[in-house]
Amino acid sequence: MVNNFTQIRRLLDFKSNDDFYFLQILQRKKDHKDGQKVNGTNNNSRLIKAYYVKSIEQFDFIEKEVIQLCDLFNARAGINLNKRSFEKTALQHLKLVTDNIINRNYDKVYKTYSSAAGKFSHDNNKKWIIDIDKDELHLVDEIIRIIEKIMPIGTPKIITTIPSKSGVHLITTAFNLQEFKINFPSIDVQKNNPTNLYIP
Repeated sequence: MVNNFTQIRRLLDFKSNDDFYFLQILQRKKDHKDGQKVNGTNNNSRLIKAYYVKSIEQFDFIEKEVIQLCDLFNARAGINLNKRSFEKTALQHLKLVTDNIINRNYDKVYKTYSSAAGKFSHDNNKKWIIDIDKDELHLVDEIIRIIEKIMPIGTPKIITTIPSKSGVHLITTAFNLQEFKINFPSIDVQKNNPTNLYIP
């Protein structure tokens, strides 16, 4: 079990009523080793519930429910640490609805708000995730050392380390990805993905 509520709570920053963080509970096929089918869009994952977290108070309030749903469905909760904007998400949502109607994809219209919230970040201070699995954990100190030496130089780039079930997510600010890939070509860097909030 991985519970990162306390650690992630410290990373949330609400500057206005327009800010929110996108949180999803997903049931993943690969978490069900018994061959159980997951009835989602592509049978690889199923959205159990999405939250649009607009305050620390709301984040604290939903914690118990998120944990209960994850335990019930053997699902995992993830939160994207790049803030969203209600205004800009609404505009992207309108575009996605229009595109689906034009393309006669009427059955997909109901999914467009969560799709817009997932795809479009509006945070000026981008947070990236370096996904390090258990076979690469011995590289963590070296990865941190290299990141701090590449552009932009003189700016602290490591925010925190978030535990996962089989490794860690290193949360960073943006940096020169080309320089990083010279040293670590196989390490996955995610620019707009959720990190682990709770995994049963």
